[in-house]
Amino acid sequence: MSRLKKRYQEEIKGELQKKFTYSNPMKIPALKKVVISMGVAEAIKDKNVMQDCAQQLALISGQKPLITRAKKSIANFKLREGQAIGLKVTLRGKRMYDFFDRFCNIVCPRIRDFRGFNKNGDKRGSYSLGLAEQQAFPELNLDTVKKEQGMNVTFVTSAENDEESLELLTQLGLPFKH
Repeated sequence: MSRLKKRYQEEIKGELQKKFTYSNPMKIPALKKVVISMGVAEAIKDKNVMQDCAQQLALISGQKPLITRAKKSIANFKLREGQAIGLKVTLRGKRMYDFFDRFCNIVCPRIRDFRGFNKNGDKRGSYSLGLAEQQAFPELNLDTVKKEQGMNVTFVTSAENDEESLELLTQLGLPFKH
């Protein structure tokens, strides 16, 4: 069992129960999944960019990414239906807790000019954030990175509102602005 999951079950669950006084212990919010996605628009011009980004995302997440394809053709963007335009990885279970732990304790301090994330969720219990570059991840060899690539990270919780989900993420260790 990962140390973050153990801490969640032993300490954080009790603290959330005290703060929000849930009638049923199954209502206590938990982290369901972490989705890491990357839009790779340059893949339209250069096919090697998609492969490089897929390798980097696989190193970061620990599993092979899924290639997302365009649903519609858009002439102004030179985009055709079915063309590969992005990558995503959905982490659950042990990999999710391990990634979250590494993200909070190793990656966040390495982000350039980092002061904490904004406290605003999607009003339904999830929290998304964007990273401008992948260079904060220690898994990547920066000599092999040819181009900076941003990514979105979404933390999906079982909480019903922003207050509960942000409290859960704060307790788990995600650094927010004060």
